[in-house]
Formats: sequence, C-alpha cells, structure tokens
Amino acid sequence: MDSNVVAENDRANELRQKMQLTGTVLKVKLAGAVIDIGTGKPAVIHVSQIVAPDNKPFKSVTEVLSEGQKIDVWVKKVVKKDNEERVELTMVRPLDLEWRDIKVGNQLKGKIVRLEKFGAFVEIGAERPGLIHISEMAHGYVKQPSDVVKEGDEVDVAIIDVNRRKKQIKLSMKALLPEPEEEVKEKPKAAGPSRTEAGPRKDKKSSRKPRRRDEEDNTALLASVNEPPAEDEPTYMEIAIREAMEKAKDKKKKAEEKKSKAVSKEQEDLLSRTLENKVQTN
Repeated sequence: MDSNVVAENDRANELRQKMQLTGTVLKVKLAGAVIDIGTGKPAVIHVSQIVAPDNKPFKSVTEVLSEGQKIDVWVKKVVKKDNEERVELTMVRPLDLEWRDIKVGNQLKGKIVRLEKFGAFVEIGAERPGLIHISEMAHGYVKQPSDVVKEGDEVDVAIIDVNRRKKQIKLSMKALLPEPEEEVKEKPKAAGPSRTEAGPRKDKKSSRKPRRRDEEDNTALLASVNEPPAEDEPTYMEIAIREAMEKAKDKKKKAEEKKSKAVSKEQEDLLSRTLENKVQTN
C-alpha cells in the first residue's frame, strides 16, 4: 500500500472535534466549499461557518474563498453514516471550554484582558471571560486589582461559581494560594536576670515591718497565757430575751405603782368622807 495512503488513513483516524487543520479550497459552491485536509477524502464547510477577514459581512462565498486558497479550519464534527464518513469544518475558532464543560472546582490558566475597580476579567477560552472579584485575588486586603495583576498577565484560577442563564463565570486566585501562617510574636525579654534568677528582691522597709509585727504578736500570745479566761459573749437571742424580761419587769412595776396610787387615793377619799360625817354628827 502506498505510504501516502497509509498516512492519510492515519490522519483520518486521528480527527477529533476542535482539531485545528490547514486545508486547501477545492471547490466553491453557493452553500459553502469543499476543502482538502489531507485525509484522502474531501471535507465540507458550510457558508454559516465561513469567516471573512476582520469579520466583515459578505453576500457570496466567492467574496471570501477561491479555489486553491489555503485556509485555517477546525473540525466541527465527524459524521459517520452507512459506512461513510463526512467531516464538517468551521473557520470559527471553537471555544476551549463549552458551557457544559465549565464546572465549579475546575482549575484553569487564563489571561487578564481587562481591569476594573471591582476586579479583573480573565480569558479562559469560554464564550465569555470570567471575573475575579477583588476579594478573590489574595488572602489579605487588596486596595485595587492593579496591585496584584496587570493586563496580559497569565494567572492560575479556579472556578467558584457558574451561572449559565446569565452566562457568568466567577473565578478565584485566592483558592489556589496557600493559607497564610499566623505569626507568633515573642515578647521581648527584659535586660538583666529575672527575679527568679537573681533571687527575691530585698526591701529593707518591707522586711523590717513583718519582723517587728511578728515579735509583737508573739509577745501578746505569751502574755495571754496568764490572763483569766474571758466570759462568753451573750448571743443575739440571749440579749433579746434579757431585754424582753427587763421590759416586763418595768411594765409590772409601773402597774403596781399605778395600783398603789389608786388604793391610796381611795383610802384618802374614804378617810375624808368619814371625818366629814363625824363633824356633821357633832
């Protein structure tokens, strides 16, 4: 078998979606063009997949392509039907990441394409750039995005949120950075030996007072040996009972004095009436 045929068959077997190729225009039609991509079988490109220079609009395929022209194309899909294979091409550069491939937790490399006050937009090969919010750029405080990155920088990012309906992709640089270690600051040691090393501090005044006070206490303790035992102090209840008994005595005494005075007065009245009766009888 011809080596060229083997090479073409191998290349045909290696074709996969989004694969970039260089092709030669074989024929231009109203609906598109037939392209030779070196597989031994021609491929086709639909008019909707043809791109004019600078993305200018065109009315006819002939305005963009001509027979014998070399163009860059990508494999859009490979259709196999009835033991036949048809390769469809596109001039539209395919996305590296389709929406179905974008998942939270994926780690990617991207390129900073625009800076804003609130963060930076990163091209990651998706339909739209992802956003790194300023709070996701570093573990510490970031005053402005330009303190960390600039346009054109390549950065490692992780996908932290995806909203397919709004077509929003949130990214983080911080998620891929190691957690900062907390610094433990040691307290500066005081110059000179510590109190435990140098021994207890001597204070003449404070050392004399306890000694003098101890001597006085000891003298008083010795003197108390010859003192007669002190009477037990009455309790609060005993004091209250004594006060109540004293009041009762006073009350009784006043009642007796009052009664005695009443009897004396009665006796005086009786004596006075008796004397008056005798005077009248005489």
